[in-house]
Amino acid sequence: MFTGIITDIGQIRSVERRGDLRVRVGTAYDTDSIDIGASIACDGVCLTVVDLGPDWFEVDVSAETVDKTNIGRNRWDEGRRINLERALKVGDELGGHIVSGHVDGVAEITEIREEGDSTRVTLRAPEALAKFIAPKGSVALNGTSLTVNEVEGASFGINFIPHTKQVTTWGQVAKGDPINLEVDTMARYVARLGEFR
Repeated sequence: MFTGIITDIGQIRSVERRGDLRVRVGTAYDTDSIDIGASIACDGVCLTVVDLGPDWFEVDVSAETVDKTNIGRNRWDEGRRINLERALKVGDELGGHIVSGHVDGVAEITEIREEGDSTRVTLRAPEALAKFIAPKGSVALNGTSLTVNEVEGASFGINFIPHTKQVTTWGQVAKGDPINLEVDTMARYVARLGEFR
């Protein structure tokens, strides 16, 4: 489990196609404190550490994960920067919301505009996921816990303050970018319960 509070921006150092993808990610994390088998959310995708170095870790990415996330669409090429978060520990502050790292689908950025010091980003969710997104509700986008401002059909808006753009990759996004979307777990359960009324 994660909180959606990004704690590092990693950089893709290498991508090797084996049976799956083997990806090496450069990090500022103290890798002596990371165990083989640990979970790290990489742009919101929960991945398992399979190898470690002094300033990097490696993960295997299955074909299913590539297909269901923006990894295949963004082409995690060498040099790409990604949001990182280590798994939540008992007793850690829950500053965002409960995030599983299981991406539900891929949204697309349809508009970016500046509003004062902040940036308003409008995204279009897949139709099947739109019903889980509510104004003032939570979503995880590329692993970042965010509050939804408004919803209109499958489109929804998010506001990014300067701090968020500085400590995540949100300062470098562009219109048309595919974004990993994880809807709020509570919304999913409420909708499922409603089906049995």
